[in-house]
Amino acid sequence: MGTFTRTGLSLVIPAFNEAAVIRRAIAEAEAALGLSFERFEILVVDDGSSDATATEASGAMEAAPHARLLRHPTNRGYGAALRTGFEAARYELVAFTDADCQFDLTDLAQLAERAEAVPVVVGFRADRKDPWRRRFLSWGYNVLARALLGTRVRDVDCALKVFRRDTLAGLMPESRGFFVNTEMLTRARQLGLEVAELPVTHRPRAGGESKVSLREVPRTARTLLNFWWHEVVRGDRRTTPAVLQARLPVPRATGLPGRDPAPSSPPALRAGLPERHRAGV
Repeated sequence: MGTFTRTGLSLVIPAFNEAAVIRRAIAEAEAALGLSFERFEILVVDDGSSDATATEASGAMEAAPHARLLRHPTNRGYGAALRTGFEAARYELVAFTDADCQFDLTDLAQLAERAEAVPVVVGFRADRKDPWRRRFLSWGYNVLARALLGTRVRDVDCALKVFRRDTLAGLMPESRGFFVNTEMLTRARQLGLEVAELPVTHRPRAGGESKVSLREVPRTARTLLNFWWHEVVRGDRRTTPAVLQARLPVPRATGLPGRDPAPSSPPALRAGLPERHRAGV
């Protein structure tokens, strides 16, 4: 596929204790996006890691001129890290993926091309490489999410999604944890946004340890049921304890000496946020 000349892409990569793989993640993102996008950026969000994730990420940026690092002083959760990246994004399309290198990022080209006509484009793992137990639990969760929340997709937690910037403001997550994908796709359904789903390549984890454990299953299920009761059944559209998002300023970007970081919180995106989503409130 040829280079996109009209549309830039911001790729958000949340990372918590991913020192073993973050260099590869950044290198793969720089190479893959360079093949298909004339304008792009890679936003690595270190979510208060206790290992050398930030050091490794900074080192990788010597060979990745489009990457910059955002840091949380403490661990706030996957959803909070995504939100930080979303608010710092500069380009017309905003995507995210995980730091574990389980996705072939060249697939972002076809997702981005589809996003020119559809505001939300999500991947689904056509040949998922996770253990059978995790695949089974994911199947059950997706059935529940579609039935109760109307997420409308087969693989709600697939960590390869692209959003048009003008629609992302209404989807900004309040969830701190892994419920964030379900929350955003439910918001999309509530707003009547069209969602397209495309198959993407899935690979075994490149290194390190998964942050999704069996302990997350009952916690995420409780969050889903709480969200369903308050925002679907009752229609409260209020922040519930289960999906409380800390209102904190977006961290400043850090990177290589002499690199001029982009504004950490673009006015165009922040201005479009509902009041409850504006960082710093």
